[in-house]
Amino acid sequence: MTTRVMLVSPAAGEAQRDVRFDDDGPLGEAGQRRARDAADTLPAADRTFVSPSVRCRSTAGELGLPARATQELAGCAMGGWRGRTLAEVADAEPRAVSAWLTDPDFVGHGGESLRQLCDRIEGWLTRMALDAGRVLAVVEPDVVRAAAVCALGVPVEAFWRLDVPPLTVTELSGRGGRWNLGLGRAPGRR
Repeated sequence: MTTRVMLVSPAAGEAQRDVRFDDDGPLGEAGQRRARDAADTLPAADRTFVSPSVRCRSTAGELGLPARATQELAGCAMGGWRGRTLAEVADAEPRAVSAWLTDPDFVGHGGESLRQLCDRIEGWLTRMALDAGRVLAVVEPDVVRAAAVCALGVPVEAFWRLDVPPLTVTELSGRGGRWNLGLGRAPGRR
C-alpha cells in the first residue's frame, strides 16, 4: 500500500519579499500570475488540503484546487515575531534570533518551537500513510521542511539546511512508515 504526498509551496507573497515573519498577508500580483500559469499542471489527488494562511489558500485557488484548509498544516506559530521583519527582530533581540536558529526547542517568541512543528507534521504524515493513494497539499515552506526532516529521519537541526522555493512540489512516497523524498520540482514536471 503506497501513499504519495505532494506538498506544493505557495507562490511568493508580500511577507516573503520583505523577509517578514508571516503576517497572513496576500499573494503579490506576480505570485498570483505564476500560480495561475501552473494551474492544471498538478496530478489528480484522492485527498487535497491547504494550510490555513491566506497565501496558501490563494495559491490553491489560483491553481484551481478544491482544497480543505486544515489548522494542522499551519506554518510555525511565530508568536510576538509575527508580522515583523527578520532585520527588526535581529536588531531588537539578537540573542533570541541566534537561539531560534540553533535550538529546535526555542519558544522565546511565544509561539511554537521547530521541534513542535516537526512533531505536528510527523503526526499528519503518519495519518496520511494509513490510506493508499495521492495526497496533494498547498503548505507553507516551513511545513515542507518539517515534512522532509521527518521523512528522512534527520535531526530537527537540519531544518535550516533545506531551501524551499516558491511554487515547487516536494513529493514523499512510501509505505510501512518509510518515506522516499523528491524535492522541489516545478509543477507540471515529473
